[in-house]
Amino acid sequence: MKKIRVGIICGGQSAEHEVSLQSAKNIIEAIDRDKYEVAVIGIDKAGRWSPFDETSFLLHADDPKQITLKDSTEFFRLQPGGSDDKWLQVSGAGTVGDIDVFFPVLHGPMGEDGTVQGLLKLANKPFVGAGVLGSAVGMDKDVMKRLLRDAKVPIGDFLVLHHDQRDDIHFDEIKTRLGTPVFIKPANYGSSVGIHKVHNEDTFDGALKDAFSFDRKVVVEAFVEGRELECSVLGNNKPMASVPGEIIPRKDFYSYEAKYIDEEGAYLKIPAELKTTIVHQIQDLAVKTFKVLCCKGMARVDFFLKKNNDILVNEINTIPGFTKISMYPRLWKESGIPYSELIDRLIQLALERYEP
Repeated sequence: MKKIRVGIICGGQSAEHEVSLQSAKNIIEAIDRDKYEVAVIGIDKAGRWSPFDETSFLLHADDPKQITLKDSTEFFRLQPGGSDDKWLQVSGAGTVGDIDVFFPVLHGPMGEDGTVQGLLKLANKPFVGAGVLGSAVGMDKDVMKRLLRDAKVPIGDFLVLHHDQRDDIHFDEIKTRLGTPVFIKPANYGSSVGIHKVHNEDTFDGALKDAFSFDRKVVVEAFVEGRELECSVLGNNKPMASVPGEIIPRKDFYSYEAKYIDEEGAYLKIPAELKTTIVHQIQDLAVKTFKVLCCKGMARVDFFLKKNNDILVNEINTIPGFTKISMYPRLWKESGIPYSELIDRLIQLALERYEP
């Protein structure tokens, strides 16, 4: 039987470039070689697309801080209206060849936000994960929170600040509205990039400046005292939820380093120690969040569990990390779907969605 050719798209222009390369590396190592053939498409930080050999597309592959794409002299010319095997043409000789299904492993803007998904849809190619709408609203924490609020999904208090308001933003007003501490986040980033926990006026301006360096819109969230829980979702029209896991940060909060670099940065309790009723509530809320935000394929939904057992949805990630210490695949492994099988299911869900 002919193998399915999977185009794994990784790298990208966001601050999560290195995370994407780690995720792609792990997927390539685990994919079922009896069913799938891999083609690697790397996007460098300048936004140039290049074909790579799957065995040698990375430098410093085992160092999360230094990992990078190899230099390339061949770049794609994007032609969404071309024939099936020519829609991505290399500026030099040859093409990337025919791709049966794409697996975008791109975290953050210009990859997880609907941009690449729109390109693949124009090219009439199946791809893993959420479509244009689900990707866009899942990435934008402002729009995401408003949609969840309107759907009566419980969320925490928040404010949205725009870049042109910078001179009119004062810590005392934020403190009066949301209390302290608060979390300041770029609206369109993930993986804790640009996020700061602010306790007082002394650190407010610096945190705001850093968040605005990543996005022209910033979300300020009220601090929620409670346990940090995560739940993975898998499926299209009938999504299912994994067992929940708990993140126990060993530092002030679950930072970028704790997620992807420092394996001692947080303790992951999988599965989380919860009453059965709480588990079911979290799973139901995860699926509801997935549906409200028009997601398909996969997502990870993050929660807070307060001392009184109230559950709040924090956010959704439509392309969650696939690194060796990432929660999404680990939660599914605990739920009975090992890593290789999870990749297989995601690809099959993408092909299923593409069928007329």
